Amino acid sequence: MRFFQGCTALVTGASSGLGAEFARQLAPLASRLVLVARRKDRLEELAKDLRRFHPNLDIRIFAADLTSADPRLALADWLTAEKIDINFLINNAGLGDHGEFHSSDWARVQAMLDLNITALTHLSHLLVNRMIVQGRAAILNVSSVAGFFPLPTMSVYSATKAYVTSFSESLAMELRPQGITVTALCPGPVPTEFFEVATRPGDEDRADSFKTCPALVALPFEVVRAGLEAVARDRARVIPNPLLAATVAIGLAIPFFIVRRILAARASNH
Repeated sequence: MRFFQGCTALVTGASSGLGAEFARQLAPLASRLVLVARRKDRLEELAKDLRRFHPNLDIRIFAADLTSADPRLALADWLTAEKIDINFLINNAGLGDHGEFHSSDWARVQAMLDLNITALTHLSHLLVNRMIVQGRAAILNVSSVAGFFPLPTMSVYSATKAYVTSFSESLAMELRPQGITVTALCPGPVPTEFFEVATRPGDEDRADSFKTCPALVALPFEVVRAGLEAVARDRARVIPNPLLAATVAIGLAIPFFIVRRILAARASNH
C-alpha cells in the first residue's frame, strides 16, 4: 500500500464502523489522520487507541454534524487555519432508514439526504481544488450495492447511493487527468451499527436482516481493505465481495421488469 505512505487522510463518520476501520488500516501508513464525526467521545477514544500503537502518527479530531452546511464550512476553515492539506478524502459518513416511505419520519429522510448526498458533495467541492494543486490525491466515496437497484422499504437510501456511485464515476473521469483517483466503494451488508441505526422503533427484527444471506456479507476489515486496494489501483468502482459482485452483474443483465417483480415480492415478504 505504498500509495498511502505518508498521506494526510480525512475520514468522515470515523467514530464507528467502516470509518473507524479506515482509520485503523491507514494508521500504519499515513503521516496524519483527521477524524470527523458527531460523537467527540468516540473520536477521542479511537484516537487514544491509535496513538498507543502508532505514537508518531499525527491524529486530529473534529466533532461535527455534517448534515448542516456551517459545520462543513467550519471544517474547511479549520483545515486552512491549521495548514492541513488533505490528499486522501474518505466520504464515509452515511445514514439509512428501513421501512416504507409513506410511514417514514421526514426529519430522518431529510437528514439522510443531507448527509448521504449534500455533505459528501459539499466536502468534495470544498477540498478538491486543494487536492488538485498537490498533483496526486484520492477521494473514496462509500456507496452501496443498494445504489444499483431501486429497493422497496429502502427507497430513499438506495436512491442516495445511486447518486453517490454516479457522482463518483463522473468525478473519476473528470479528475483522472489532474492526478486525482476517485473510487466508489459499493459494499453489500456489513455487520456494523448501520442496521441498528436504520431500524425504526418497533421493527427491531430488521436489524439482523444482513444475516439472511451470510455469503453476501463482508466484514468491515474486508470492505476497507478492498476499498483501499481499489484506490491504489485507480479503480473507479469496487464491490468487495466477489459473490455479491457476480450477483449484481447478473441482476443488471436481467430485464428490469423481471427485477422489479422480484424486488417487489421480496419487499412484501418482510
